[in-house]
Amino acid sequence: MAHAFDTLAAARNLENAGMNREHAEAVAGAIRDGQGELATKDDIVGLRWIVGINIVISLATLAAVISLAVQP
Repeated sequence: MAHAFDTLAAARNLENAGMNREHAEAVAGAIRDGQGELATKDDIVGLRWIVGINIVISLATLAAVISLAVQP
């Protein structure tokens, strides 16, 4: 399950660590924006199915080609 990124808490932590407020807010915002591109667990499960199905189709196609190639 994806969790929301707390930009305010992140910016405060960065500011408490010595970063000025403007930079801290910019870094926290950049992290939040980048999280939109992360895959979820459901995305990965779906990808596993797609890859698995493609492997089965490829193996079936290869078997068919081999059986045609070795026919007398």
